[in-house]
Amino acid sequence: MKRSRINEILREGDAFIRSFGYIMPPFAYLSPEALKASDHAQIKARRMGWDITDYGAENFDEMGLFLFTTRNGLSADLGQKSAMLYAEKIMISREHQLSPMHRHDLKVEDIINKGGGKLVLELFKSDATGGIDRDAPVTVMCDGMPRQLEAGGLLKLDPGESVTLYPDTWHAFWGEGGDVLIGEVSTVNDDLTDNIFEQPIGRFSNIEEDEAPLHLLVSDYDDRL
Repeated sequence: MKRSRINEILREGDAFIRSFGYIMPPFAYLSPEALKASDHAQIKARRMGWDITDYGAENFDEMGLFLFTTRNGLSADLGQKSAMLYAEKIMISREHQLSPMHRHDLKVEDIINKGGGKLVLELFKSDATGGIDRDAPVTVMCDGMPRQLEAGGLLKLDPGESVTLYPDTWHAFWGEGGDVLIGEVSTVNDDLTDNIFEQPIGRFSNIEEDEAPLHLLVSDYDDRL
C-alpha cells in the first residue's frame, strides 16, 4: 500500500469523522517529527493512534479498515484490580468494504454504529477447538437485549445500535447503504497477538514509501519512534 494512498485515506477519514461532530485527541495531529520529539512513550507502549490496514492484501477498497485508538490499557495489567483495563477506538468501515472474519482470544468488545449507513456483521460461534462452528446458532447482546441468529447470520445495526462480542464469536463486518462511523469500547486491545483470522492474512499493511507520512501509524512506531 503506497504511503501517498494512506495519507489520502487519513485526510478523507478525518473529514468523515469530523462530519459527525467527533473530535480527535490532540496527539492525532502531531507530525511525525513532533510526535517523536514529545513525551510519546505511553502512546507507543499502548499503541494509540492511527491504523490504516488492508490486511496485507493490497486492495483497501474491497478489504480494509480505518481505525484510531484513542485510549488503551496494557495487556500486562490484565487481572489487576486497579489498572487501566479498557480501550476505545473510532473506526470507519466503507460501504461494502470487508473487515474479514476473525475473533479474539482475550478481548471483549462493544461495536457501536455511530452514524452513516448500516453496519452489517456476519457471525459464527467457535467450536471446541476455537475454529468456526458452521451449525450452531449465535446469541449476542445488542444494547442489553439478546439477539439470536443462525450460524453465519447477518446482524444489521442502525446508527445508535451496538453489539457486544465475546472471544468465542467469529465476526466479519462491512458498511451497507453508505460508509459507517464505528465506535469500539473493549477490554485491553492487543493487535499484535490477539487477532485470529479465518484466512492466512496479516493485521497490518505493507507500506511502499513513495512520500513522507502525514501522521505515523501504530505500525510505524517500532521503526520510527
